[in-house]
Parts: sequence; C-alpha cells; structure tokens
Amino acid sequence: MKFSDIIGNRRAVERLRDMIDNDRLPHALLLHGAPGVPKLALARAAAQYLHCTNRTPDGDSCGHCPACLQHQTFNHTDTTFSFPYLKKDDASTCADYLPQWREFLAQYPVEDYQAWLTILKNDNSQPRIFVKESEAILNRMTLSAYVSKYKVLIMWLPEKLRDDAANKLLKLIEEPYDDCKFILVSDDAKAILPTIFSRTQRIELTRPCTEETAALLERTAGLDHREAIALAATADGNVVEAMHLLDSKGENIEFHERFVTLMRLAYSRDLPRLKAWSESVADFKREKACRFLAYAARQVRENYIYNLRMPELNYLTPQEEQFSTRFAPFINAGNVEQLQTLLDTAARDIRGNANARIVLFDTAVSTTILIKR
Repeated sequence: MKFSDIIGNRRAVERLRDMIDNDRLPHALLLHGAPGVPKLALARAAAQYLHCTNRTPDGDSCGHCPACLQHQTFNHTDTTFSFPYLKKDDASTCADYLPQWREFLAQYPVEDYQAWLTILKNDNSQPRIFVKESEAILNRMTLSAYVSKYKVLIMWLPEKLRDDAANKLLKLIEEPYDDCKFILVSDDAKAILPTIFSRTQRIELTRPCTEETAALLERTAGLDHREAIALAATADGNVVEAMHLLDSKGENIEFHERFVTLMRLAYSRDLPRLKAWSESVADFKREKACRFLAYAARQVRENYIYNLRMPELNYLTPQEEQFSTRFAPFINAGNVEQLQTLLDTAARDIRGNANARIVLFDTAVSTTILIKR
C-alpha cells in the first residue's frame, strides 16, 4: 500500500510523510475517523513508507524494494498486525487468524468491518482483542527490529480491546522501546479506553469528497463518470458504502423501477394497483424496504434540484435522468419537504416494527395527494 493509493485526506498523508522523513513519527499514533474512511490503508502505507529503502523523490514508497514487496504480501518481518478476533480457547491470539486476515486485506483495500465478520464466520459472538493477544504483543515488541530501524504494530479497532488486555499494554505504549512504533486505527475514538487514548498522538481523518470516491469507482469498476458520481454522492463519502452500492447496482435498478411505478400510479390515483405495489415492496422485508425508502427520498431530492437546471448539482444516473426530464416538474417547493418527511417517517416506522404493508400503502395514498400540489 502506497500513499498514492490513499483516497482523500492529503493533509494527513503529508503530515505522516513529514513525520517519517524527519524521524519524528510518534511512538503511539492514533488514526481515527468515521467508518468507511480508509484509515487502515493509510496505516499500512505509513508502515511501508517507514520501511522502504528506496523512497521516491515525490515522497512515496518505491513499491519494488524487498521491504515494499514484503508489505504488499503482508509478510514484512518488522510489521505486526493486531485486530479483533473470535476466542477459540484461552490461548487464542491473532496469530490463529493470520490466513483470514491476509485474505481480508487482499480483498478489501478499504477496511470493512462487516466483511471481516463474514470472513470470521461470526456466530453472533463479539470479536474482541483479548488479554492473550496483549501478551503476544509484549513478547513480539520486546524483540529488536530484525531488518529495519523500527518495528511497527498496526492495531485495527483498539476500541475492541478488553479492559484487561488494554491495561496490559499501557506501560509498553507509554514507555516503548526505542525501535517500537504503534499505529492504532479506530472507527470510534471515544470508545477507546481513556488511558490508552491519552497516550497517543492523534490524526483525525475525514471522508473523501464525492469526486474522490467517484474517481475510485471509475478506476476500479470501469464506471462512466456520471454513474460513478451518482453512487459516490449516495454514499456521502463512505468508501465502503460506495463499494456496497456498486455491488448492489442491480438492487438500485430494481428500486428505480419501483419508484417510477409508485409515482405513475400515484399521479393516476390507481388505488387498487397502489395496494398491490405496497404489498410487493413489503415483501422486500424490513431492511430492504428501508433501503428502498431511502432511495426514493433521494430521488425526490434530486428531482427537485433537477428543476434548477444546474447539472453540476445533480447526482443522477442516465437511467434516472431519463425519467426525471418528465417527472421533475411535479416535485416543487409545495411538496418536496412533505414527500421527504413522508418517506423518512415510513422508514422510521418500518424499522420500529410497524406493519410494512399498512405503512407502505398509507405512504402510497399520501403520495397521490402530494404529487399534484
């Protein structure tokens, strides 16, 4: 992983590069930010740059020296990973899950906790970092660096440390050996044990902008620019969510068809077919029905903006825009807020275990009134 592979957060990249170039990387660094921000990727890029023996003039790891090649296969001698895992027995550590961990890093360049749970085949028990792993970390980090000036521990999700495991690491993090570097990567810094949090120097990372996320989708999935922008805007800078949306493009096509059907039936006030429509959407089950309602709310918003005739403000796929050219005039200042509230309330009620068929039919009937305002 190189700095050039990181999406967004250029200031954080520059700050890390400067720290390493001037041999000022703190002994305990915390990279934190919302889920979906590529923090673990940045930690890996920093470790590779720290160990690279042939850094490029533009401030990146070369990607070709032995250290870089070892990092790319997750086998660098002086780099250790620690992460939440399922406890098999009292002696379990992360070492028991290294094949799964390497599979995870190879498949998901941006960390995805739900994907990690899937790889673990989680049986509803809670992955944590246990005290035996802390003991293993102490043993590894007391050994001298083997091929580099520094050995690095990258810990993903320190908020998953059990208290006894965290307390065992306190002294080493506060008073590490001269060749030790800890890089902690957190989705929720407030959940980290305060005694660990206070011993770190912190860099907060922000979500990439829509254009940066869209560029990733274009590069990795071959999407055209408009489609990539639409998906990136829907994900609101959450790179993991953007990847999920990419995987569920078929679902979005289905949602678009349902949205078009709803609006056409609502305009014609065809109540029997609206009832059938509400029952078909209720058959999605709760989570998918809520995703559809979120999609519908976004379409209402996008169609309202479409009336402004400012394409740079719209995030519609070509298929969606084809419908919007005729439909957008029906979304106006007199009904846009009410439609948004109607759809948001329906999603809230369904999440609260209300009867989906009743909620969706009521939503459809209310839409027949609002659509002609």
